[in-house]
Amino acid sequence: MLVKTFGSAVYGIDATTITIEVNISGGKPLYFIVGLPDNAVRESMQRVESALSTSGFRMPRQKIVVNMAPADIRKEGSAYDLTIATAILAASGQVVTEELDKYIIMGELSLDGSLQPIKGALPIAIQARKEGFKGFILPKQNAREAAIVNDLEVYGVDNIKELVGFFDGDLKLEPEIVNTRDEFYNSLCNYDSDFSEVKGQENIKRALEIAAAGGHNVILIGPPGAGKTMLARRLPSILPPLSLMEALETTKIHSVAGKLSAADALVTVRPFRSPHHTISDVALVGGGGNPQPGEISLAHNGVLFLDELPEFKRSVLEVMRQPLEERRVTISRAKFTVDYPSSFMLVASMNPCPCGYYNHPEKECVCPPGVVQKYLSKISGPLLDRIDLHVEVTPVNFNELSSERKAEESELIRERVIKAREVQIERFVDRPDLHANAQMSPQMVRELCKISTAGQNLLKKAMEKLGLSARAYDRILKVARTIADLAASEDIQIEHLAEAIQFRSLDREGWAG
Repeated sequence: MLVKTFGSAVYGIDATTITIEVNISGGKPLYFIVGLPDNAVRESMQRVESALSTSGFRMPRQKIVVNMAPADIRKEGSAYDLTIATAILAASGQVVTEELDKYIIMGELSLDGSLQPIKGALPIAIQARKEGFKGFILPKQNAREAAIVNDLEVYGVDNIKELVGFFDGDLKLEPEIVNTRDEFYNSLCNYDSDFSEVKGQENIKRALEIAAAGGHNVILIGPPGAGKTMLARRLPSILPPLSLMEALETTKIHSVAGKLSAADALVTVRPFRSPHHTISDVALVGGGGNPQPGEISLAHNGVLFLDELPEFKRSVLEVMRQPLEERRVTISRAKFTVDYPSSFMLVASMNPCPCGYYNHPEKECVCPPGVVQKYLSKISGPLLDRIDLHVEVTPVNFNELSSERKAEESELIRERVIKAREVQIERFVDRPDLHANAQMSPQMVRELCKISTAGQNLLKKAMEKLGLSARAYDRILKVARTIADLAASEDIQIEHLAEAIQFRSLDREGWAG
């Protein structure tokens, strides 16, 4: 008897429906799986056989052929176990129903018939609704994640017995219901940390406010214990809240990577990813034999924080250059290509030298001559070229640390950032691919960042006196444009330029001796 059930395969952050055809015929008890399955799929027959027998069903002792169509797409992972098991039960008459073709069925079987969670439930649910399926049956751990898709019945089951009871009519399952908008708005801007907890460092807070307002990449340079990591971790709390579309796109990426817990339905706050400096190229940008999103894609619509930037392998840092410009990662293989979005703010931190105390106001640097410059040269010019703000972080003195005065809360800073972003949205209304000043091309900088003659003279003197490089010119104008937006100024004033110039520390000749 021939029976069809439906599963799904995830490529990139999108899903493709897979038809599972099972034919049981007379002959020796042999099992065949065809349609480009990987080893995990081939091994599914052993899991299915054990799960059926321990759950009170029988595995047919006949020739079983499982075809996974379309046959030219490679099928990977263990999430097809439940799809195959359901088709075998229906083909052998143990499940009698006319509803099989109305549902997407996915789940990994344990040997006792219980279900393990799968990856990519959200994009699978989106594709199922798009193709007109009535519902989606999957492990209960993934039910909330899939249920944020409206107009699709989502049923979470704990084991294969519940699925059989549902199709036989012996068990009534309640569909998982998640109010997407309530879920989104109730959890919006729920951050664990706040800028009000930071003592002192007002100039650094100002720099991060500018970075958030214009979407600028930033590097924090200072001695150990100055508060670089603490400040960076609070940056998402002053970024504009995610829109619903951004939240859905971010959730899709985390779903594909298997990073959502059973309690999560939607990513409602901007991601903050902080990989260790021993990370590999593939782990950072994504890829592998079975391509998965990397850290830069998991940071999409949020912040990627690289602590101790010079300690990262140079090859790891260099692979970020293209994603920083194009805001997406393309992973190519012989038979397919996948794209992962990667629009993130890069925040990096570093010590000024190996010992950490170069330019320290109290402690003396013990590094030999030339070592400081060698340490900084670990960061390539092209990567540094993509960082708009260079911020020097100095230690907080005792009086500021012991002060009882409460600092400004993140919510107040975020309100100013949102107003500046609204100005930029209006400015780029004809360019839907642009959202912030940091994304402007050199040509747009010339058009939108015009400065007066006095401003030109100030910029010229600054570049000559401080020895700023040519690449600093556009960066200064972009940052000055953002500072003007924060001040609700239509034109870039002298004071806006002056403030932007101070954020080019690493471009100054002789900064590192």
